[in-house]
Amino acid sequence: QVQLVESGGGLVQAGGSLRLSCTTSGRMFSSMSVGWFRQAPGKEREFVAAVRWSGGNTIHAASVKGRFTISRDNTKNLVTLQMNSLKSEDTGVYYCAARDGLPLGTYDYWGQGTQVTVSS
Repeated sequence: QVQLVESGGGLVQAGGSLRLSCTTSGRMFSSMSVGWFRQAPGKEREFVAAVRWSGGNTIHAASVKGRFTISRDNTKNLVTLQMNSLKSEDTGVYYCAARDGLPLGTYDYWGQGTQVTVSS
């Protein structure tokens, strides 16, 4: 079983930055991937970025590429999402999730989410 806890959300002006953190606990296998997803009001949840627990390979959605960076620190059981040049359309609840396997697929473990609000 894997537990995930997000932190770091808040209110920021457009053009600003935020750093989200996801603290993992439980058994993290080297084959696992950890991803960030977001859900804006009235919209479906969408993929943002993911990282392989072993090796650190990353993938980012086209909408955030060049602005957001996902990284992981295995020694601290921590995955971070650095968000720069934020836009109003980045507003939403951000979720950390984990799965056993490659980054793209169905995620089995989810955190509770953290709110990010970007004011224009």
